[in-house]
Amino acid sequence: MVEERMGDCWSYTKDQFDNLEKHTQWGIEFVEKYTKFVKERSEIETNYAKQIRNLSKKYQPKKNPREEEESKYTFCRAFLTTLNELNDYAGQHEVIAENLTSQIITELSRYLQEIKTERKSHFHDGRKAQQHVESSWKQLESCKRRFERDCKEADRAQQYFEKMDADINVTKADVEKARQQAQMRHQMAGDSKSEYSSYLQKFNQEQNDHYYTIIPNIFQKLQDMEEKRIERIGVCMKTFADVDRQVLPIVGKCLDGMTKAAECIEPKTDSKQVVESYKSGFEPPGDVEFEDYGQAMKRTASDTSLSNSREAKERPTGKSKGKLWPFIKNKNKGSGPEDFSHLPPEQRRKKLQSKIDDLNKDIQKEMDQRDALTKMKDVYVKNPQMGDPASVDPRLSEIGQNIEKFQFEVQKFEGWLAEVEEKMPSKSDTHRRSGIYETQNSTAVSNNCAQDRESPDGSYTEEQNSETQVKANTHPVPTSSTPEFDDEFDDEDTLPTIGTCKALYPFEGHNEGTICVTEGELLYVIEEDKGDGWTRVRRNEDEEGYVPTSYVEVFLETNAKGAMTYI
Repeated sequence: MVEERMGDCWSYTKDQFDNLEKHTQWGIEFVEKYTKFVKERSEIETNYAKQIRNLSKKYQPKKNPREEEESKYTFCRAFLTTLNELNDYAGQHEVIAENLTSQIITELSRYLQEIKTERKSHFHDGRKAQQHVESSWKQLESCKRRFERDCKEADRAQQYFEKMDADINVTKADVEKARQQAQMRHQMAGDSKSEYSSYLQKFNQEQNDHYYTIIPNIFQKLQDMEEKRIERIGVCMKTFADVDRQVLPIVGKCLDGMTKAAECIEPKTDSKQVVESYKSGFEPPGDVEFEDYGQAMKRTASDTSLSNSREAKERPTGKSKGKLWPFIKNKNKGSGPEDFSHLPPEQRRKKLQSKIDDLNKDIQKEMDQRDALTKMKDVYVKNPQMGDPASVDPRLSEIGQNIEKFQFEVQKFEGWLAEVEEKMPSKSDTHRRSGIYETQNSTAVSNNCAQDRESPDGSYTEEQNSETQVKANTHPVPTSSTPEFDDEFDDEDTLPTIGTCKALYPFEGHNEGTICVTEGELLYVIEEDKGDGWTRVRRNEDEEGYVPTSYVEVFLETNAKGAMTYI
């Protein structure tokens, strides 16, 4: 019964170890599965961030004139801001991937190695304890069987001695021998009994330690290991959510930036940019006079007609291209001539002014380099050990030649600009007309110049026909690069202030209608630039006049209304 009970206990303990081994192995596999899950999530975040970055990069504006031209529109700038914010948004997903890797995947990988080693150690100790108690039980059984055998041998020896002692036919020597044999067997039985008793006490102590100390300790360690594993999984799951939560403020800022960029889109400003970009500067054509073919008389073109008599003969009636100039497609593709003569007047003026500004920037850059080299040369002269002053001369000479070249280019483009501004219609005349042009009392030169700015294919040209030259010689009109400001000053009352401006450069204002300003001077703006390159300013109640728009930095009031723009 004792053997059966002990066998049941050992079998039960062994089964418990098997169950715990299976459960802990399943727990480790769960950690591995969760680690794989986080790793795949990290890869998804990395790939998503990469795709978002590639998308943002794909639609980033290229460095070409067309993209630079588009950047002036608010919706294009808003889209660029959206792309930049999207790039930052992708960066936050990269941060998520990095944090998942460093805070979860790496930690769990290291923890898996630790828990596997710990689990192996605990089950090794359990098996070792189980084997030890089983071995002790076997030794106890051996002692028990030996004691049983010795007892039986002693009983048989005692019975044999008693039989020999009762037999009268047996010699005394045989009886003595049987007695000694019986005593020896009894002694052996006593020794086996003592050994069995001692080992039984030892086994009971070991068994008690095994079931009440060793095995419970091993089970407790396994339980602690399992609780730590579960706790570690919980911490990782919390970290999994915190990693996303940490980037939410920055992601929110990215989305706020996109929203703010969208709110900054100004349709009216963009439409004004289109007007400024394609404003031609042409005057609308005058009324076409009635030509009576029923009378046998020589038909002549009026001063306000779109074409002169020579053009009337060359062109079929009713197919005049002059009055349709806004809709004529320009056939001059490509960069065009250096003086931009293929462009309409207003576009040509803007191109020339832009070219002059670029050249002035180049001149300023060269002059800054020249000043720096001059200072370096002075240092070399004062301290020869620092360098040879003559080594700077070639570069100074080269810079001087560059400055002269740029200045020559500036003079050339300024000449073309003055020519364009001289031939463009006066802004005051254009502003005072109420939708239709003066007819008979307008000068013939103005109308014919407006007509002759168009070539037969609708593009702008500088060439004038002979009839215009005859009229110009018959009625000479003084020309000046400065607009006729006297008419506006005489016809208009005191204008209200619409903003302020700061003079960027000094302007002497020799021409009539202009005003002299000094660099850095603050003035009041009473009329903004209407496309002719001049801004009307006031110093005080008695002093006002025009200054070049490029010479001042204008700050208009938000409720001020600018002049009407004509295309």
